[in-house]
Amino acid sequence: QVQLVESGGGLVQAGGSLRLSCAASPDMSSIYCMAWFRQAPGKEREAVARINRDGSRTYADDVKGRFTISQDYAKNTLYLEMNNLKPEDTAMYYCAADLTSWMLWKPSEFGYWGPGTQVTVSS
Repeated sequence: QVQLVESGGGLVQAGGSLRLSCAASPDMSSIYCMAWFRQAPGKEREAVARINRDGSRTYADDVKGRFTISQDYAKNTLYLEMNNLKPEDTAMYYCAADLTSWMLWKPSEFGYWGPGTQVTVSS
């Protein structure tokens, strides 16, 4: 079992930056795969970035070069560094984790979710 809590969302102007954090408890030692998802009003939840236990990363095409996913096992925290934000990045951002599988991408594949943190980018 693992619990996830996101933080770091907020209101930012286009071109600005935010860093999201996802604290995992009790720790990240049992987690195989973690990811950030986002969901805008009226749209489906979509994967933004994924990191596997071996550190390998995957990004959605529209965030490549702008977003960076990372994990700190000492702090049991997952991060999403977001730069050059655009109004279309506005969404609720969720942290997700799975304890049994790697290379996951679909929301239905992840077993654990945080409550989300809102990111709003003004033009």
